[in-house]
Amino acid sequence: MSKFKSTTIAIYGGALALVIGLIAFALNWNVWGGGMPGYKIFLFPGNLTLVYVWHPLLTEEIDFWPKLFLHSLGQFTVASVIVWLNTVTIRKLLAIRAL
Repeated sequence: MSKFKSTTIAIYGGALALVIGLIAFALNWNVWGGGMPGYKIFLFPGNLTLVYVWHPLLTEEIDFWPKLFLHSLGQFTVASVIVWLNTVTIRKLLAIRAL
């Protein structure tokens, strides 16, 4: 973990969360027709931003593609920030322990 910067790890984590979210969204939309088990867990960061960030700023009645873009942006951003915070915290704890 010490070879990479915290931001690099966070970007990779956010990208992984974005890919998982897009796959879960596609499966939910095409295979299950809206009732996939675990859908809310996989897409929690994106749904969180849709409800608490974008919904107050925009109307609920936006088209599909802009909503999917905003959802994906939230999925990537929230996951990246969480991974970054965890990485920084772990590194600081390891540095304190090394003293």
